[in-house]
Amino acid sequence: MSLVHSENSRGHQRFAVVISKKVIKSAVGRNRVRRRVYEAIRMNLPYFKENKDCIFVIYSKDVINLDFNELIKIVGDLLGQSII
Repeated sequence: MSLVHSENSRGHQRFAVVISKKVIKSAVGRNRVRRRVYEAIRMNLPYFKENKDCIFVIYSKDVINLDFNELIKIVGDLLGQSII
């Protein structure tokens, strides 16, 4: 998983999660991963106060089997790195 970000002038954060069909073939699997990542973002949102557009790009299908607490930690680490 990686994070691409840039400043925005809208006054609030925007997030997107991108998963290619090459990574996870079924739409059900891609949507499940997307929902889990959005929930992990929501749980880390109080600590993230920057006005940025953030795009999480998923490269591995292992995210679908990842423990949710570990996913929260990974998302938090990526968001923490984007502040620096």
